[in-house]
Amino acid sequence: MSDQATCSFSAAIMSYKTLPWSHDTNKKVHLILHAVALFLGSFGIYAAFKFHNESGIANLYSLHSWVGLGTIILYGLQWVSGFLTFFFPGASPTLRRAVLPWHVRAGLVVYVLALLAAELGFLEKLTFLQTAGLGKYSSEALLVNFTALVVLLLGASVVLYVTAPAQSEHRLGYSSVRSPDS
Repeated sequence: MSDQATCSFSAAIMSYKTLPWSHDTNKKVHLILHAVALFLGSFGIYAAFKFHNESGIANLYSLHSWVGLGTIILYGLQWVSGFLTFFFPGASPTLRRAVLPWHVRAGLVVYVLALLAAELGFLEKLTFLQTAGLGKYSSEALLVNFTALVVLLLGASVVLYVTAPAQSEHRLGYSSVRSPDS
């Protein structure tokens, strides 16, 4: 469940700065990918509640469920505020410039919370499997741990990329990447 939402969330964050299209096109892709991630995360929470209710399992009993539900609520608020401020109807350019750093920071906080919820979910799943008799070094346990590690590394790379300083000309007039005609 978390893999789809985490991957979509990561792609949405990276799309804004990495795609080679115009600013407006990148903004629309960013908006759509975040909508997809929000839908997948919401569907995942719906599926968890449905499964728990049909199986007679209590809801919201773990830190994973609390963090996950809180994250999807914050994610929805972040998406709606971003949509209204930057897309439709759109705020004034002055307000957009003032809000943008906070939009990025709040988005990264929600992203880190989503990563935390995913990691807590992996830990919870592994705990359930080991309680049911799964060996600590079984192939299933190694798969869960490996997947959790990949999600953690993906999250770290996204956060590092987003928080890295923008590429700009060196103060002496040269840059690390040169065009062929220079």
